[in-house]
Amino acid sequence: MSIKLSLVVPCYNEEGNVENFLNEAKSVIGCYTDSYEIVFVNDGSSDSTGKNLKKLREDNKDVRIKIITFSRNFGKEAAMYAGLANSAGEYVSVIDADLQQNPSFVVKMAEILDSDADCDMVAAFQAERKEGKAISFLKKCFYKLISKASHIDFVTDASDFRTMRRCVVDTIVSLPEYHRFSKGIFSWVGYNTVSIPYEVRERVSGETKWGFKKLLGYAFDGIVAYSDSLLKLPLYCGALMGLISVILLIFAAVVDIFTSYIAPFAFYMFGIMLLIGSFICISVGVLGVYIGKIHAQVKQRPIYIVKEILTYEND
Repeated sequence: MSIKLSLVVPCYNEEGNVENFLNEAKSVIGCYTDSYEIVFVNDGSSDSTGKNLKKLREDNKDVRIKIITFSRNFGKEAAMYAGLANSAGEYVSVIDADLQQNPSFVVKMAEILDSDADCDMVAAFQAERKEGKAISFLKKCFYKLISKASHIDFVTDASDFRTMRRCVVDTIVSLPEYHRFSKGIFSWVGYNTVSIPYEVRERVSGETKWGFKKLLGYAFDGIVAYSDSLLKLPLYCGALMGLISVILLIFAAVVDIFTSYIAPFAFYMFGIMLLIGSFICISVGVLGVYIGKIHAQVKQRPIYIVKEILTYEND
């Protein structure tokens, strides 16, 4: 059975959103094609998301609905990967369940792919961020930093909200890395990509799962996953500190150690020693992060564990 469009919908504690999402997706996507499926990935939700999804599947026999339930929470990256791996559409869209990303944009992206045979992927980016100025500034800095550090072009304010041809999906699924950073993967695989702006809507229900601390960790994981620049940082800083040390030794040689300058100079040297010590600790910590990720990768554990899969073929 040929499927024109697959919607991959990661869900984590979205009990108040999944029904609204399905109703809006049905009305919008149904006007574009009747050959579509919706792949819900229940990422170990602790609320009634799983029960609600099963009820929606029973009450909407006219819609091809797949439900993939994880044994626990593995994170959005794993949920997206599972959804892509279990999708069957000629086009595949990744979209959140909270309706902040308008399903009507999926149709716009699919129509771009229909009209341009050379276009392989359409990515949506936020035209105007509604978050605080500090968060927005930090995100822009992050995209500039990771673009330079990884030598891969990252579209500023790009999101996981995008529609891809089957060839792109198959390539992404074939990448075996355990610690996944989808924004980096989408850019790394290449293909001809068109970016379009979209406006983020207010959440229908629930609260965002992406607080400042989680965003900061996500950004750090992205830099570690797609750049080895942090490993080179000790080399550059070591060279700089070596130069400073030479200057200080020359300064100490020409200053009479018995003058009144001995006290401030001693404190100055003590500060430099603390700075060097802290830098060594940070360097060891960075190495530990990279080694830890290598350790997780060589274990070859699965990216996610499926507890249950419900497909429309079994109806």
